[in-house]
Amino acid sequence: MGLLNPQLRAVSAVNPSSEQIPISRASGVTSVIAMPDGVLLAGQMSLIHLDGSTNDAMTVVPTAAIHLRFPAVVTAPIPPHETDDDDDAPAASAAVEPIPYSQAKQVYEEKLRALRAFFEDARHYRKTKLTKARGFRPDLRYEALLPVLEGATPMFVTAVREREIREAIEFADHEKIKIILADADESYKLLPLMKSRRIPVVLGPTRSLPLDSDDPYDRSFTIPAELHQAGTKFSIATFSATRSRDLPNQAAIAVPFGLPQEEAYKAVSLSAAEIFGVARRLGSIDEGKIADLIVTDGDPLDVRTHVNMVFIDGKPVDLDTRAKQLFEKYKARQ
Repeated sequence: MGLLNPQLRAVSAVNPSSEQIPISRASGVTSVIAMPDGVLLAGQMSLIHLDGSTNDAMTVVPTAAIHLRFPAVVTAPIPPHETDDDDDAPAASAAVEPIPYSQAKQVYEEKLRALRAFFEDARHYRKTKLTKARGFRPDLRYEALLPVLEGATPMFVTAVREREIREAIEFADHEKIKIILADADESYKLLPLMKSRRIPVVLGPTRSLPLDSDDPYDRSFTIPAELHQAGTKFSIATFSATRSRDLPNQAAIAVPFGLPQEEAYKAVSLSAAEIFGVARRLGSIDEGKIADLIVTDGDPLDVRTHVNMVFIDGKPVDLDTRAKQLFEKYKARQ
């Protein structure tokens, strides 16, 4: 609720008993970023292991970044990667009603003003705190933003279209903050700019339809290769708890369209760890790192491959799932 909630922490809302966790784990996913969703400043993203009976036991990094959905003039809303609708619900595929431009422009300007004012207030709050001014009172919202202002925590900025991405970069330059571009479908249009700023990108699902009807059919498939060739650090995400099991396939589909296979592996492992500043602990098999390992009977990115064993923090985890139980229950049905 509300526009500005940087104090909210995603890990607090994670359900350790969710059926999505063992299903993702059985596909070889050992850790994820739990991301709060919202209208503007949504809250703190948490890096968690997919093992543990409590939120604290699952937490690796409680605040890996703060999620900002950058304001945009949106007349035709882009459907989210994950909806609350059932798979068979007609509403899930229903067309979204367009918004009049004047209304969309007004909403955009209101959000941008609120965002700029909040950052200005947060800087004033920081100065007041540092000088120990009389009458200072702590505010959890501004406290959450201090690591961003000080460069310790990046801002994870959802910006899909070219204009949003450009404005998000300009905002970051003005505020002197580190950002990670998220779900940036049109990032391929700004490759020199992003490379000059060394801004990493977390792409959305590769296996998705192009944004516009006149885009090439393989537009989503080729973006990873274009980012790699331009020297821009990137990773691939599903932005969906229900579809995180598909992560290996999302990376694999970019390989026939120009992405080297080694880079496809990195896009769902080491590159993701580097982007979120945890490469010393996660992302590859090296001495001294957390022992998150999988054992497979083939190429981990091949959809035909089975995951035989998963280790999280050096401990073997159960690969049983609700789906597997139902399969065993009904496979012998007469």
